[in-house]
Amino acid sequence: MRSIGLFGAAIICITAATSSTAHAQGRSGKSQQGKTLPAPAAAAHQRVAAKQEQQRAAQYGKTLPRQVQTVQQQSAQLQQQRRSAQYRVQQQYAKQLQKQQKQLPRTRNYASDPYVTAPLNYRYTVQGATRETNQYGANVLRQAVDYGYQQGYAAGQADRQDHWASNYKNSAAYRDANYGYTGNYVDQSDYNYYFRQGVQRGYADGYNSQLQYGTASNGTYSILSSVLSSILGLQPIQ
Repeated sequence: MRSIGLFGAAIICITAATSSTAHAQGRSGKSQQGKTLPAPAAAAHQRVAAKQEQQRAAQYGKTLPRQVQTVQQQSAQLQQQRRSAQYRVQQQYAKQLQKQQKQLPRTRNYASDPYVTAPLNYRYTVQGATRETNQYGANVLRQAVDYGYQQGYAAGQADRQDHWASNYKNSAAYRDANYGYTGNYVDQSDYNYYFRQGVQRGYADGYNSQLQYGTASNGTYSILSSVLSSILGLQPIQ
């Protein structure tokens, strides 16, 4: 299973009153309309965004070990079922989660992260909730879908090789949906949602040995840009 380079990440817009942020991360001295905010207001936005980012990373650091353990336990079930191809796929998935766990930063200067000062330029809707983000966030969302497609393709291909019934929801990738997530810039729930969108399509292509939703180059599978755009539905903020 191949992986692509991690993209940068997102931020949700914070209004002057933090109770009305409504699913957005802090930004530079830009308002939702792109107008420059007074220096004190811009600084306040950045402090709130940095604090939110710190909380998000801390929470992910606590949940990731449990996710690694769960995936490893599921691998034992695959051995009992003699699903050797799917077992190999899931072992690689578990190794990636372990790698992510080791790479979690011990210390980090959240206030100096460029995402804090990047202006909003995209709006998207996930499960009925509207979000606003910048180019970093958009890249992380693209990453989630593409990683999901790659892992879904591998899982679907493995089930076909094991002569197992098609079921993308039973794959480790779909159940966990944290492959490639670093705990930064976008909520874990958003990353999980878009990752699973990629898994569903990648699994179908892998199981059916086709490329309806993706493309292949030198053994690396990627979701088609048109499909990616349709899934994310990113709208530029004017």
